[in-house]
Amino acid sequence: MSNWTIRYNTFTAEEFRSLWESVWNHPPTLEQIRLALDHTLFRVGIYDGSSIVAMARMIGDVGMCCYIKDVIVHPDYQGQGIGSILMQELLRYIEENGVKNTEISAELSALPEKIPFYEKFGFFSNRAQRLRKMVQITVKSGEKDDKSTDFENCEKTVCN
Repeated sequence: MSNWTIRYNTFTAEEFRSLWESVWNHPPTLEQIRLALDHTLFRVGIYDGSSIVAMARMIGDVGMCCYIKDVIVHPDYQGQGIGSILMQELLRYIEENGVKNTEISAELSALPEKIPFYEKFGFFSNRAQRLRKMVQITVKSGEKDDKSTDFENCEKTVCN
C-alpha cells in the first residue's frame, strides 16, 4: 500500500476540476465549483504527496439526510482501495455527527456499473427514481450578475 494522506475539507476548486477532468468531460466552471464547495457539508481528499488522487463530498443536513456527491478516483489510482477509503470516511462523518439513536438517510446516484461498489457499503436501489432538471442561469442585458436573494430570515406573502 502506498503512503497516502487523507485531508478533510481542504481540496480546492482547481484540484476538484483537475480530478473531474481525469474521468469526465465538461467540468463545471471554477466559480460553480467554489460555490459548491462553500456549501458542501463535508469533503475528503486523498493525496499522494502533494497531488490529489481522489475526492468525495457530501451535501445535506446530517439531521435526516446526507447526499454523497462527486466520488472520483484518478484512473491511475483506481482498484487500489481508495474509493473504499473515501466511502468509509463519509460514512464515519455521518455516524460521528448525526443525532444519536436515530437513522439518517445516506443517498447517492451511481452509474449502473458502479452500483456493486456502493452495495458493499450497504447502499441499495429502491423504487424511487432520480429526477433531474438542469436550470440555465443567465444574466439579462442591463442586469447585475450578483442579483441573488438573501433568503435568511425573510418572508413573502402569497395571495391566491
